[in-house]
Amino acid sequence: MDGARELPAAAGEVAKTYPEVWRAFAALGAACAEAGPVADDSLRLVKLALAIGAGSEGGVHSHCRRALEEGMPPEALKQVALLAIPTLGFPRAVAALTWIEDITDPEMRGHAARR
Repeated sequence: MDGARELPAAAGEVAKTYPEVWRAFAALGAACAEAGPVADDSLRLVKLALAIGAGSEGGVHSHCRRALEEGMPPEALKQVALLAIPTLGFPRAVAALTWIEDITDPEMRGHAARR
């Protein structure tokens, strides 16, 4: 199931139960990523920013984990949260920063990073 074992539990179950839906969703994501010149670190940061804007804690966690695996520095991820202040507001940006720190600095957040 192409990547389904790397998904959080609920998403992994959906992928396992509905493999055709998962494959179509994954193909759509790949097609969108390849539709223009944005790539690599920039693409990951844009996806993180979109997750922040949507208020998706799980999405922020997911993009942070992937970014760190790809070698991106935690400071770059935190900067995206700070960039949200003038557009999304201070409360949304602070929430995003805590979600990022769940992954980048779990000991600072007082709990283990959620998987």
